[in-house]
Formats: sequence, structure tokens, C-alpha cells
Amino acid sequence: WGLGESVVQGRVNPDEYWVHKQTLREGYRPLLRRECGDKRIKLVYDDGKAVREVRTTREDRQAFVLEEHEVLQLARWAMAIEAHYSQRAGRPTPMDIEWAKDGRTGELFIVQARPETVHSQDRLTIEIHKLLERGPVLAQGKSVGGKIGVGSVCLIRSTEDLSRFRDGDVLVAEMTDPDWQPVMARASALVTDQGGRTCHAAIVSRELGVPCVVGTRTGTSVLEEGQTVTVSCAEGEIGYVYAGQLPFDRHDVDPAKLVMPKTPLMLNLANPDLAFRLSQLPSAGVGLLRVEFLVTNWIGVHPMALVHPDRVASAEDRAEIARRTAGYESPTEFFTERMASGIAVIAAAFHPRTVIVRFSDFKSNEYADLVGGSGFEPDEANPMIGFRGASRYYDERYREGFALECEAVRRVRDVMGLTNVKGMIPFCRTLEEGRRVIAEMKGNGLERGHNGFEVYVMCEIPNNVILASEFAEIFDGFSIGSNDLTQLVLGVDRDSELLAHVFDERDEGVKRMIVSVIERAHAAGRPVGICGQAPSDHPDFAEFLVDAGIDSLSLTPDSLPAVARHLARAK
Repeated sequence: WGLGESVVQGRVNPDEYWVHKQTLREGYRPLLRRECGDKRIKLVYDDGKAVREVRTTREDRQAFVLEEHEVLQLARWAMAIEAHYSQRAGRPTPMDIEWAKDGRTGELFIVQARPETVHSQDRLTIEIHKLLERGPVLAQGKSVGGKIGVGSVCLIRSTEDLSRFRDGDVLVAEMTDPDWQPVMARASALVTDQGGRTCHAAIVSRELGVPCVVGTRTGTSVLEEGQTVTVSCAEGEIGYVYAGQLPFDRHDVDPAKLVMPKTPLMLNLANPDLAFRLSQLPSAGVGLLRVEFLVTNWIGVHPMALVHPDRVASAEDRAEIARRTAGYESPTEFFTERMASGIAVIAAAFHPRTVIVRFSDFKSNEYADLVGGSGFEPDEANPMIGFRGASRYYDERYREGFALECEAVRRVRDVMGLTNVKGMIPFCRTLEEGRRVIAEMKGNGLERGHNGFEVYVMCEIPNNVILASEFAEIFDGFSIGSNDLTQLVLGVDRDSELLAHVFDERDEGVKRMIVSVIERAHAAGRPVGICGQAPSDHPDFAEFLVDAGIDSLSLTPDSLPAVARHLARAK
């Protein structure tokens, strides 16, 4: 980061640059991530001998300190220094290296190097929770994850209420919104009135490792602001909100000691900030990287609003777009770089293991909530089975946005050298739609088969099962989305708390669909994985999938130990 004592004293938020060492050695330009800090002060020469601090201009703060070639040069020097000290020590020796850039000449210098002894010692453990006492039950619903959280209730009814939220509070709401994700990460637990195991709150809480009880119906009415509660998701499928602070036990599992089954276990992952830590799990890679997280949290603007900012009606939204894209060559470059960066960080963390990137699968109402999004989205009565997934990619209303997604993935593979990245198309309804999407990708420089690039299709529509042999001619593999497949086989809105008792991936009809697609795909020589929630929640369902011949299971990180142990015992 190279800003020395100013960082330690908290006076400067520096720029950040992340580089992947292995692909840099191979001749690629793997600048994975760059973040522009506020850089409120700088040191300048005073009388030629001394330096003094001055406040930076707005232009200085919005510009990056280093060009790409300078970042890569520093990275090469850092790798040489690390190799030198590792050779001397006879073992890998991570180094803490400081550098400087001369304000007059622009010349780079290495000014200090010493062994790094903090982050390199960090090892992943997984928490297992057990409630020791029970108390009065205030609310209950579907449990998400296996943890227990204690905190004060903070009722959130709109975005304006988020300013009241304090770290460690229990967030209670009717339903969460993608914009709330930074606050959700600071919660000790989440409780919602609405939603099922596949709603936004459930998906995000699994990723963050935060216990969550969804579909309580009464949470916002029976829980009081400031009330201390214990939220338990460690007692099976039902999650409970208890009055008061109850005692519970927690112990850690060392992933390195897990006995892994023969069937590869992969991870569902979307947050790049968790990638390097979770990559320590003994997984076969990432079976589902959802780019929706990146669009919501790293970009925040509707892709078409970046392609056509002149069409954004709201002056407030136009100002926000200008603020977010400051320092980038163009609004579209902002989108492409940010998405490529998020994908690249995850791909680098798991390299050379496979990382399957699912292109965007927002519903129209979710897209409309992004900055500048309302003017680009239709008003649909049922967005869950509306304008989503593959149908958007070749449609004039979104194809330019999809082109940005394709460029981001192309950049990760061809420029950064992270060829472990594969693509995946969600909600592909027909064979013709599949062919049109493949052609659209090729037109955007992302050609199936080029440089080993594979494209999978989500199997989440009954037509994907019925025509699996034909879909296998268009795509390189299948990944079963059990959430949507169950929804469409049973005719149940997966987000409806009223029908939560009917929504069950273990229904015999759903299981027969899964067996059928595995058999048909294998007959066509194509692999089949699953990235839906079912095997994470139900280890017995994971066992059924293995018996059916599935090629891989993609799980939430917190569920991997339990599923691995269950399959090992079953074997």
C-alpha cells in the first residue's frame, strides 16, 4: 500500500492493488483489484531537503496513485524478494514490503522488507454451535445456517432506518433488500417476516455466516426495538427467536482434518472478501459464483444506466453515477473493471481449481432497485418467471448490459490468465434461446471452446430435463438449480412463506427429474453438478445425489463439514 506511518495513524485511506503472482509469472497482466482511497494528505518537497504535509485536491483523491505497469513492476520486485528470503530460509517466507515513489521523478523504490507474521498464520476454522438452554419462544420460522446469535433487536422498515443499526444488533424486517447487505454483514442474526430458504436474506446470510430465521410472519410485530433475543438456527429446520440471552456452546472444526468423499464438493460463493479465507476449505472449487452480489455491492448501478446515462431521468441518480464512476475512463469501464475484479479475486483465490461464474440472474424488480434502474425495467406481475436469465441477454433491452458482463469474464481469462473460470447461463428456457445466447457471447469476444472456455447451463426448468440430450449439444455441462426446479415442478412460489410447507426439494417428483437429467446428460457425455440449496440443508439429499451419480455438489461453506462427514459415513 506504500503510505507508511500515515496509514498507521489513521490519517490516510490508501489505494489498494491486488496482483496474482502465478499468472504474473506466466506473462499475463493479473491486476485483480484496485480500490481508490481518499488520500486526504500527501507529502511534498519543501525546500529541497525536507518534506511537508499538504491536503490533496479533489482530482488527486479521485485518481489512482499508480499506473498498471507500476503496480506490476512492484509485484515482480516483491516476488523476487520473497523468493530470495524463502530460499535463504529453506521454506516459504511471506514478506511485508514497503515501497516509495519519488514525487519529482516518478521513480519507484523498495525501502524495506521483513517477514510477515500475522496474516500468513491465519487458518480457517468452521464454527459449530449448540444451544445449552431454551427459553420463551417469541417467533419461529425456517432456519438458515447452523449458528446462534445474540443481540438487541433493531427493527428495519425502510432504508432510512439503517442508520440506527449498531454492530451486533439482530436485524428484524419484513424482507431484506440487496442494498442492505453491508449492514447485514454487521448483524449477529437476521429475522424476517417473509421469505423461504431461497429468499435474499437466506442466500446472503449463508454467505456471511450469519444465523437467519425467515418466514416468521410475526417477527416485526412481536419483537420490540432494543429487546435482547437469542436467535438459534442450530436445532434443525426450524429456527427460533428466544427471549433474553441464552447460553450456548461453540467449537471449531479444522477443515484440514475432514475426510472428503469421492464425489467432489464445491462451494457456492459470491463475496470476494471471503474468497481467500474460504479457499482453504478442501473443496474442488466454486460451483456457483453469483455475479448479482458484485452488481449490487461493488457496482450498485444498473448496467444499462452506465451504457446510456443520458437516459437516466433522475438528476439524483445521474449525480450518483457520476460520483461512483469518477476516476474511470467511462461509466461502462467502471462496470467492466469492477465485475472483472470481483470475479478475478475469487478465481485467483481458488486457482487452479474450477470457478463457475453464473451470468446475472436478477429479476426485473431487483434490477429496477439499482441506481438508474427504474427506467430500464418492465413492471411485471410475476418477475420470478418473467424477464430474467438467458432471455435478457439477446434482448435489445439488456444485450448491451450483457456485453459488459462478457467483457468482464473475457478480461479475467484472456488478460489476467485465470482460465480456471467457466461460464454458466441461468434460466435458459428453450434450445433456440441457448443457441442465441452462445452466439451473443461469441459476438462479444467470449467464444465457447476458445482457450478451453466451457459454458454450462443451469438445469432449473422442466424443459432442461426433458430436452437434456439436445441442451447437451449446445452446452458443456449442467448444474442443477434445485430451488427453481422445485418451484416449477411443484408450482410453488419459492419465496412464499404460506407455501413453505409444500416447497421441498426432496419431493419424489423433483428427485425423479434430477435422476432423469443425470442419466440423459451422462449418456451425452456431459457432467452434471448441483448448486441449489437442497444438499446444503439436507445431508441425506446429498447422499441421494451421490447415489444417483452426480458429478459434483456445490454447497454453502458452513455446510461442507457436515455433508462431508455424512457422505463419508454413508460410504
